Amino acid sequence: MGIIWIIIIGFVAGIIARFLSRGPNNPTGFLLTTVLGIVGAFLATFIGQAVGWYRADQGAGFIGATIGAVIVLFIWNRLVAAHVIPDHGAPRQ
Repeated sequence: MGIIWIIIIGFVAGIIARFLSRGPNNPTGFLLTTVLGIVGAFLATFIGQAVGWYRADQGAGFIGATIGAVIVLFIWNRLVAAHVIPDHGAPRQ
């Protein structure tokens, strides 16, 4: 049941992050949105444990996952702007 909650929280955090952060190429679709939120939760947990906000057995909550997803989405958008990863949403020439 824990995996299902991680997927649900990741999906909701990814949707909120996509809503808060508009950019040139936001990842779309259920899978990418869910991965965005889950990666954001892991990022928030890692940073929170490094700074001392969370103990080793604690993870980031919903707000931390959303903030982490916004950070991941910002990095994604910067990589698209720098042409490191392709912009699949751009019109072809």
